[in-house]
Amino acid sequence: MDATGAMGVAGWGITGGVICLALSATGAALGTYVAAAAAVGAWKKCYLQNKQAPFLLLTFVGFPLSQVLYGMVLLFAIFGRASAGYPLMALGALAGFMIGVSAFLQGKVGAVAIDSQTETGQGFANYFLALGIIEVTAIFTMVFTYLAIDEFKVM
Repeated sequence: MDATGAMGVAGWGITGGVICLALSATGAALGTYVAAAAAVGAWKKCYLQNKQAPFLLLTFVGFPLSQVLYGMVLLFAIFGRASAGYPLMALGALAGFMIGVSAFLQGKVGAVAIDSQTETGQGFANYFLALGIIEVTAIFTMVFTYLAIDEFKVM
């Protein structure tokens, strides 16, 4: 902020980076919650039936967490070009939203994978690959956003 308390142009760019990370992390938290709730429910069913509770389910719970890292990569990239201002705020918000949506949906599919794996004991590789395909959406968003950010000139 300057002496008058107004946020300069770079402040808007920095805000875009923070929004990107915040939306990515929000989606990851929601996705992890959905998958974790499904895992706890599946373990409860196993305990009620005196069956071994599969530790393997934690793989599906943790899948959405990588999207926080993608948001953080973009945060630092945006910080490096923050002087571009408003466009980076919009770019950061849009990228963070897409990465967050990817994480949330990944958690929902992870919850279904947890249920299927628990009931059948089969298909782990298939479920893992399905979650990986959703991951690619977030990776593409990060990479293409990073390339767009690189086009902004530092003032």
